[in-house]
Amino acid sequence: MQHPLSPGWELCAPGARRGARACAAPSRCCLTVSMATQPVRWMSRGEKMKLKSLLLRYYPPGIMLEYEKSGELKTKSLDLLDLSPSFITGSYDRTCKLWDTASGEELHTLEGHRNVVYAIAFNNPYGDKIATGSFDKTCKLWSVETGKCYHTFRGHTAEIVCLSFNPQSTLVATGSMDKMAKLWDIQSGEEIFTLKGHSAEIICLSFNTSGNRIITGSFDHTVAIWDTATGRKVYTLIGHCAEISSALFSWDCSLILTGSMDKTCMLWDATSGKCVATLTGHDDEILDSCFDYTGKLIATASADGTARVFSAVTRKCITKLEGHEGEISKISFNPQGNRLLTGSSDKTARIWDAQTGQCLQVLEGHTDEIFSCAFNYKGNIVITGSKDNTCRIWH
Repeated sequence: MQHPLSPGWELCAPGARRGARACAAPSRCCLTVSMATQPVRWMSRGEKMKLKSLLLRYYPPGIMLEYEKSGELKTKSLDLLDLSPSFITGSYDRTCKLWDTASGEELHTLEGHRNVVYAIAFNNPYGDKIATGSFDKTCKLWSVETGKCYHTFRGHTAEIVCLSFNPQSTLVATGSMDKMAKLWDIQSGEEIFTLKGHSAEIICLSFNTSGNRIITGSFDHTVAIWDTATGRKVYTLIGHCAEISSALFSWDCSLILTGSMDKTCMLWDATSGKCVATLTGHDDEILDSCFDYTGKLIATASADGTARVFSAVTRKCITKLEGHEGEISKISFNPQGNRLLTGSSDKTARIWDAQTGQCLQVLEGHTDEIFSCAFNYKGNIVITGSKDNTCRIWH
């Protein structure tokens, strides 16, 4: 970033329960935010096509589609940097709100849940649907354009605390405190599979970029890899000695990164399920972890108030990010991979140089802890969500 970010908009959520906590999840947040592009429209309404293949480009972010239309095979490239972004917030007031990033205008309020909206996601890279998971044990699928609810997915017997779309936007996965994950068909609204095997609550889940595997992380200290075509468990990753806080694939699907309350992250071979490295150095629980978009760098955030950057190749620590005065619950790379964003209980977010660990900017203004933050696709806008019941857009 060439210029410091400044607050452009402060978005308030009236009526939210101030200071509420959701102790079930490691992030201990009361709201959540998610970024997306505007819905991708490149065909006229009513036109039909059969998607043959989809290739995701990590930076500049975009997608390449191969599709069949009127019996003819065609391709289309979509550059997501050309699209105007929006974002969503989930709240203790039982609603989800869709906002325009440029203006700060509220576009829709999604109402219908009977308890806390805890997990939310766009179906990126398409951006035309939203999934919301709630403590009311249901997940809902919404239209970004109209704000109407397509489906309500029922079947869990306890709170839903995590969810994700597959990259092809045909499935939604939900993870629950009932120790199970479920896969749902977006078109029909029907349950496809129930993923059973964990002995404690599921706290995180993530698809790989191919969409043929999903991983679930649990309070039972393990991570499971599942085949999305059959619903069968492929491997169980055993090695952590405390609750899992994060689990995700690298962009090329070759590695899996897991973070735990045991103060370590572990790196696994996604094909064999074998541990290839244990990343140590933190003095307290790992609350979040992530890959950059090339899969060459790993970032970890801890309750010890520091973050670290590791090389995924050498497994060595490259730099340590110090400066926060409270636990860091969220960390993410910008799309270019040269900046890191952290959110902390010290009421600030910070932007860092990913190679040197130098703090480039402190984003101040929230009056309570920050639990969620994200870059937009260009990496020039930051969204922060706080327990002060506001979100801020930083330009």
